[in-house]
Amino acid sequence: MNRKFRILPLLLVIGVAIFATSCSSKLKPLTQNNFNVTPSPIETVGNQVPVTINGTFPEKWFHRNAIVTITPVLKYGENQEVVGTPYSYQGENISGNRITVPQNRGANITMNSSFDYLPEMLSSELYLRFDGRIKNKRSNLPDLKIADGVIATSALADVATTSPSVAPDGFQRIIQDAQEASIMFVIEQANLRQSELNKRDMSDWKRRVEEAFNDPRQNVNVEVSAYASPDGGLSLNERLAAHRERNTSNYLESELNRRNIDTEVFAHYTAQDWEGFSQLVAASTLQDKELILRVLEMYPDSETREREIKNISYVFEELAETILPQLRRSRIIANIEIIGKSDEEIMAAWNNNPKELSVEELLYASTLTNDENVKERVYQYVTANFSNDYRGWNNIGTMFFKQGDYAKAAQSFDRAAQVNPSAPEVNMNKALLAIMDNDLTAANELLGRSAGADGLDSAMGLLSLLQGNYNQAVGAFGNVKSNNAGLAQLLVRDYNKAKQTLETVENPDAITAYLLAVIASRTNNFNDVAANLRTAIGRDRSIATQALNDLEFAKYRTNQEFLSIVQ
Repeated sequence: MNRKFRILPLLLVIGVAIFATSCSSKLKPLTQNNFNVTPSPIETVGNQVPVTINGTFPEKWFHRNAIVTITPVLKYGENQEVVGTPYSYQGENISGNRITVPQNRGANITMNSSFDYLPEMLSSELYLRFDGRIKNKRSNLPDLKIADGVIATSALADVATTSPSVAPDGFQRIIQDAQEASIMFVIEQANLRQSELNKRDMSDWKRRVEEAFNDPRQNVNVEVSAYASPDGGLSLNERLAAHRERNTSNYLESELNRRNIDTEVFAHYTAQDWEGFSQLVAASTLQDKELILRVLEMYPDSETREREIKNISYVFEELAETILPQLRRSRIIANIEIIGKSDEEIMAAWNNNPKELSVEELLYASTLTNDENVKERVYQYVTANFSNDYRGWNNIGTMFFKQGDYAKAAQSFDRAAQVNPSAPEVNMNKALLAIMDNDLTAANELLGRSAGADGLDSAMGLLSLLQGNYNQAVGAFGNVKSNNAGLAQLLVRDYNKAKQTLETVENPDAITAYLLAVIASRTNNFNDVAANLRTAIGRDRSIATQALNDLEFAKYRTNQEFLSIVQ
């Protein structure tokens, strides 16, 4: 054999041995081509930065005796970083609970991780950190950058712009009141007995009517309702009830005239008071009251009802003794309308003599001014003079909240909760503070006890936003016009609706304009991007740096007009 050909096999053996030795000593660095990141670019969900990293170990790369741990690392600021969830893999010759990677085939891998978002992460880079070892000997594998920056639009959700819940006043301009008395009659008679006319409830009734008539803030009219019990036949009861009504009305008109009370008397009668009968039976302790009530239900005809009930002889005797006498009467009702202070009178009293005002009038006074200082003074007065009313403590807490003094707000809400722990407004406001502390579990529990609180929709929408439940947030906000509501619509990519919402925010701020700029960028409308960024930066100069670093505007970083706005 030719010497040349004899040497070739030897060289091949040596080459294989050298390659094997090389593989056994180290692992080669992987490249960006081996990995992709979802979403791309990375985006916040609520206050988290979730990432899914899909990668590939190429064929022949993973040594049979290797252990490789890969950790996602988000680097930001000046040498700051936060690490995600590590994933460990092992070669075929390694025993353990790690994921095994065949050397000949390689493997596709998936790693999920999440980072707590900080504003500084807007300018950031996502790396993979490798810890590779072969037989306890470490391979030098450098960190590998796989993504740039974070889109943090969802992080623009702001609890501070959510209005806390103000507990309402119970002020009524007109209060309906009534004074009632009864005149009882003997069976089959309609004459007014002196003993009935001299009763305490009659004298109280007359005095109340006179007071109401002579008070310029009260109006009064009188109503007479006369009745006959349902026994005795319809024609008899018709005459009897009419006679009772007439006698009662004549008496009252005489008494009113004697006191110079000029008011109307409305009168009517009911011949057979089956309704009253049914109510009294239902409320009684009669042995067979359910049987009687079934008779009333089965037979609408009066004569049949009376006959069937009388047939229950042992019951009818008790009815005649206890129930029927209560139905032979005239009810006299004074319908009184109490007219409260006017707005002007309430504010005059507040300025001159607050002691004249009830707690309801005081709380109502706070709604008559846009002066925040006046509102605060009213609430301070309520807490000092009506300390057992949770509303004063709650409402002054809302003032502190809007001022950004969250420590004082918390103290006030805690005091309100001591007075009334179930108050929905208090629980909602404490939920807002829990959100501010990033305690979403507590916030969710508190909002569950806030049914009926004013502004609850906005609080629920905010919580859903921060939990990353964007569709749920949109539903919770409903027709609310706020930055947070517009943000929720933006995040579900309903850009037209989001734009409409943000353009109708009552008090737009820098973030309002910034969100409109984001919508314009996503819909490729640079003119609106520029106009809204100018507005946003005009309201808050710090927005310029945010816009320059925001990946929402990355495609404009070479645009000179954009740069002139943000630099």
